[in-house]
Amino acid sequence: MLDNLGFEEIVTPLFSYHQHEAFADRKPLVRLNDAENHEVTLRADSTADVVRIVTKRLGRSTESKKWFYNQPTVTFPTTEQYQIGAEIIDGTFEDVVRTSTLLLSEIGAEPVMQISNICIPHLLNEKYGVSLEVLKSMHVEQILSADLDWIDALVRVNKVEDLNDISMFPSDIQEELAKIKEATEKAEYANMVISPLFYAKMRYYDSLTFRMFEGNALLAMGGIYTIDGVEAAGFALYTDECITNKMSRE
Repeated sequence: MLDNLGFEEIVTPLFSYHQHEAFADRKPLVRLNDAENHEVTLRADSTADVVRIVTKRLGRSTESKKWFYNQPTVTFPTTEQYQIGAEIIDGTFEDVVRTSTLLLSEIGAEPVMQISNICIPHLLNEKYGVSLEVLKSMHVEQILSADLDWIDALVRVNKVEDLNDISMFPSDIQEELAKIKEATEKAEYANMVISPLFYAKMRYYDSLTFRMFEGNALLAMGGIYTIDGVEAAGFALYTDECITNKMSRE
């Protein structure tokens, strides 16, 4: 399906020098050292290396901006997780949402789509004094204790309809919530929830992100991001969870 949609396949190295740049927390990385004692890690994420290979190694030798991979990632201590993912250089949030939902629909999955905006946690931390660690762990009581008369309303935002009136929020928060609302309209997906305080653990995400759940299973995740000055959009389907999901319905 991805080939028919104009994507080309790419395989990234199993060993990488750059994985730490993608993770806010380095604990999941399986690390070792090369012959010159430089730290190398097993592939724990594919996105950063796809962008780096396409823009810096392939460069002018290719005009393709749409790439997909089908390969495992490895995280500490012994977790191997297969992923089917895609990255679109200069892509949009709408591009990756529609592509991922199209793939999931082929296996009969109709998961809940959760849409977030990483800019909101960063604003809360940098401008309004809410600890990023508190936001990462979603300690709601501590978030609500912030001396902000609108924080309770922000915590309660959950449905698309909750974005119809955002006048009670400061202008900078309004601007980022409006981006979420626009994304929900363009996605044209029936089963959506809004999570404005969600903070993705991947360091390169800098704006809109989405996750797709069925029950407690995370089937897909993606968003728009910037890596080394390159703006792109991408997603990953968690293959093992998708297979389990399909088998449970047969």
